Amino acid sequence: MTYSFARMAALMFSLSLAAPALAQAPTQAPAQAPQTGAATDPVVAKVDGAEIKLSDVEEARTMLPDQYRSLPLPMVFDPLVDALIDMKLSATAARKQGLLETDEVKRSLKQTEDRVLQQALMRREIDKTLTEEKVKARYDELAAGMEGQEQVKARHILVKTKDEADAVVKDLKAGGDFQKLARERSQDPSAGSGGDLGYFSREEMVQPFSEAAFALQPGSYTETPVETQFGWHVIMVEDKRADAVESFESVRDQLREEMTREVVASAMKDLRAQADIKRFAIDGSPM
Repeated sequence: MTYSFARMAALMFSLSLAAPALAQAPTQAPAQAPQTGAATDPVVAKVDGAEIKLSDVEEARTMLPDQYRSLPLPMVFDPLVDALIDMKLSATAARKQGLLETDEVKRSLKQTEDRVLQQALMRREIDKTLTEEKVKARYDELAAGMEGQEQVKARHILVKTKDEADAVVKDLKAGGDFQKLARERSQDPSAGSGGDLGYFSREEMVQPFSEAAFALQPGSYTETPVETQFGWHVIMVEDKRADAVESFESVRDQLREEMTREVVASAMKDLRAQADIKRFAIDGSPM
């Protein structure tokens, strides 16, 4: 079932009344979940004959604050049922008092109806368009573009002037230890770890630095210092490898989220193209 904005507001108000019960929920889940019998969506309460089902409780749980939503359902089951009972009682009382016929409630319900219908339409479009096969195809396309991308593992010593960098190179040629020199002379934050930059791809570093680093073979360093906007670098490459491609399982949800946004944007673009839309300024005057 889908909760409207008005129902959610009522639920959150009821939950605020039930907060003490939630706060006193046990720190460990009960041994067993609420018994559901053979039914897949059992009735868990009745209010003047109106049924509240387990699916209503599960949906209400999704609207809880993070600190409660992450708890197992059995731990918040009773307070949620109480909140849903309160919501039904309040809604019945509001109808009896004629609140359903007020302009404010009608306007709110119309906005809520539009919102729920939009969500239902987009959900249908997503279900129809965004198949698992399409998500996998997007992954294969991206993975193919990443295969073989080279990475290097390097260290560097950063100094302000070329003379300082030349002095570093001279000491290295005389048998100096790169890591020791980095700790003593480098002005980069990596100095404490001997200039270690870890693995990186070409795009992760400024161009002069990347060009020099990727031209080196493992175990060698730049005998000619490299200048960038940060200063002068002496770079030593320790290793090269092909960049590992993340598995489909590890990026599936992220890809699906991105593609979902694309589906929604495309659907809205099509709807706008078919509609006669007129926009006005904040005071209602023509734009």
